[in-house]
Amino acid sequence: MRIAESSLSFGGVAALSAVVLLTAGLARAEETRDWQPAAPMPETFDWIQLTSDEWLKGKLIAMYEDSLDFDSDELDDLTFDFGDVRQVLSAGTMQVGLVGGDVAIGKLRIDGDKVVVIGEQTVEFERSQVLTITSGEPKESNYWSGKVGAGANFRRGNTEQLESNARVTLKRRTVTNRTELDYLGNYNVTEETTITDNQRASLDWDRFVSHRFFLSPVLTEYFRDPFQNIAHRATIGVGAGYQIIDTSKVDWQVTTGVAYQKTRFDDVAEGDPESASTPTLLVATVYDHELSGSVDFNLGYRLFLVNEESGQYTHHLVTGFEFDLIGSLDFDITLVWDRIEKPRSSSDGAIPLKDDYRLNFALSFDF
Repeated sequence: MRIAESSLSFGGVAALSAVVLLTAGLARAEETRDWQPAAPMPETFDWIQLTSDEWLKGKLIAMYEDSLDFDSDELDDLTFDFGDVRQVLSAGTMQVGLVGGDVAIGKLRIDGDKVVVIGEQTVEFERSQVLTITSGEPKESNYWSGKVGAGANFRRGNTEQLESNARVTLKRRTVTNRTELDYLGNYNVTEETTITDNQRASLDWDRFVSHRFFLSPVLTEYFRDPFQNIAHRATIGVGAGYQIIDTSKVDWQVTTGVAYQKTRFDDVAEGDPESASTPTLLVATVYDHELSGSVDFNLGYRLFLVNEESGQYTHHLVTGFEFDLIGSLDFDITLVWDRIEKPRSSSDGAIPLKDDYRLNFALSFDF
């Protein structure tokens, strides 16, 4: 009888111990899931919580096209799908762009589908109403980003040599507007002789009328390449576009429009016109894919359908890879393909090749 009582007592103690351990474990797990930054709203760092329950501290840069950019205190620049972010607690002022064009300004708190902006007035709305998030007060410097790069490339086509190149991209983004300036230049002088003089610049302004659909009131491009017998070529037009894919990893958009184009040729045969003008149909696409945390693939393509005097059709393709090195420093490999279907012959009867290819290698800086 005593043995049975001892066994029962031992079994009871074991069961009680198991219950206590299980309860403590569940309590610790619940405590982990429920952990929050110490203050109701942080004062120094921004905080985000992922749907995996992980917390990160640092600085929220922006949320645009459902991609949230975050500068982690330990992990550097990170990009998340907005749907993978459960909570946001901002220490600084944020500008929150809403469906319909309104902007809420203040400290930002997101918890699931609930969004609260604490400013001069506290406003609350559903997460589905958020289109963009921009860090900082509404001042001009907070709307700009860009990239500057320089390097060398090997060229084969109307000229074959090693040449230098430079590229500058500037973007201004607000809640409803996006303006982008892009410049790509190649230049080489050897023994006082110009071997390469290829310059291309474009300025586009897009105005979003919904999350994916945008109008392009301004589409412009300037191009120069005497070796393709183009002294100057200017294009200006209007169009509209659509975001086909819009995720944190992939961004794909298409644009179409109508334009007016004027070309002045570098050298023409006697009696031939020195310039040509034409209405233009423009088709363009931009595709960006984040292959990994340090490698991006991008492609940009523009097609101009013009009259025969202006070349019948021309296109410009830029594609390549961007490799993150240290901080904001990147290494870029870019392939450029320019084509004029019917190039204008020069005064000596020579006809430029239809295609020019360039393989560019450059170091670039993001800001």
